[in-house]
Amino acid sequence: MPFTFKRLDIPDVVLIGPRVFGDERGFFLETYKRSEFSGAGIRSDFVQGNHSRSKKGVLRGLHFQLAPRAQGKLVRVVCGAVFDVAVDIRKGSPWFGRWAGAVLSGENRLMLWVPPGFAHGFLTLEDDTDVLYSTTDEYSPEHESGIAWNDPEIAIKWPAEIKNGNPEVSDRDARLPLLRETRNDFIYAGGEMERGGEGGIEEK
Repeated sequence: MPFTFKRLDIPDVVLIGPRVFGDERGFFLETYKRSEFSGAGIRSDFVQGNHSRSKKGVLRGLHFQLAPRAQGKLVRVVCGAVFDVAVDIRKGSPWFGRWAGAVLSGENRLMLWVPPGFAHGFLTLEDDTDVLYSTTDEYSPEHESGIAWNDPEIAIKWPAEIKNGNPEVSDRDARLPLLRETRNDFIYAGGEMERGGEGGIEEK
């Protein structure tokens, strides 16, 4: 199997490790294979790819798109490092308002699956950090929404880079509302793992 799949504290958020083949020339790895992801209960028909570059201390998020243009995201870092976060915003979910996160870097080559019904964001831990992510629906300005990165009820434990000050955020992200104030049409329906099966998934 070219991938390992590990559930985080919210089971629908999955940390994915690719198998890396390396020699004196460099390395090769697969970043996605539909059969493997489907076997792990991840529904991932990607239609758009995005690439961002940020300096250290930049925070992007927490973003999501409303139905019917909700996006699942497969996130990876090719250079630098981020602390990547997913927040469950599905009404009725046992994990509503809770977050799960992981460090993704060009060195560890880990990826994070963020399903629809989650807000997503990341904080860059190094300069010149390149983040690539594939989405299951195209960007739709009229459906975009988000939540404040520092919502006290979510209480994300961001890394030390911002403990002594605020991160650098866009003007739009600085104006994002709290979760309780955000329009939200997501309803929990058993979760990606229960709907899609658990083949290949490891417990944390």
